[in-house]
Amino acid sequence: MSEDPDSNKMPLLEHLIELRKRLMISAVAFIAAFILCYFYAHEIYAFLERPLADILATHGTNRRMIYTAPTEAFFTFLQVAAFAAAFICFPVWAGQLWAFIAPGLYRQEKRAFAPFMVATPVLFLAGAATVYFLVLPMALRFFLSFESFGTGGGELPIQLEAKVGEYLSLVMKLIFAFGVAYQLPVLLTLLARVGIISSADLKAKRRYAIVGVFIVAAVLTPPDIASQLSLAVPMLILYEVSILSCRWVERGRREEEEAKPEDPVEETDFNAE
Repeated sequence: MSEDPDSNKMPLLEHLIELRKRLMISAVAFIAAFILCYFYAHEIYAFLERPLADILATHGTNRRMIYTAPTEAFFTFLQVAAFAAAFICFPVWAGQLWAFIAPGLYRQEKRAFAPFMVATPVLFLAGAATVYFLVLPMALRFFLSFESFGTGGGELPIQLEAKVGEYLSLVMKLIFAFGVAYQLPVLLTLLARVGIISSADLKAKRRYAIVGVFIVAAVLTPPDIASQLSLAVPMLILYEVSILSCRWVERGRREEEEAKPEDPVEETDFNAE
């Protein structure tokens, strides 16, 4: 295709055909990844349950996870396979999205948007790693602190027997919440790129952003303060990074505007008859 988007114009029907093609490629990639991941669902689930297993090992032996419905374990492993397949297919989906919209962009617009296509999965993985290695162990220690093994005076013990489906739902919720929250620089920089916000606006509203970040962290994370801070602090850092990124975008936009040649002014010949 030509670099000039004006020469790549297509009728609506061809756009729909192209969209269907991209969606079919994305769907086939997901189905193939899902089938592959299902064969390794036990291994993937073992990886996801490792933080809980390590902590339970310090709270006594013979600990276990349970399921209470005949179909719960089966559907849990289906969820595991789908979750892992979505991770694997994200680069494919991003590539198909880029292939669909790139012909309609000018060369400078492609250069502007390409870094965001790379930053999005990297930041999502950073959020997922924060959950797995930091937030989840802290949250599980907090929840397990409520266990009670009885005193021998007739008091019944309180002991965690986690359900496989509920544990997976907690892990997926946290990974998704942190992965989306870590997209803050991408979102704000894109808004600055199209002129909706500016770095000055972000600086002026910093105090409101701090309050909003802690509210979001309180809603999305478990109720212990450590987990909430583990989301709030990185988001505040990413907010400051967004201000710097917006400044960089604004500077680049000014340079592009200054580099554009001015339209020549047509001179009127008043002597022409």
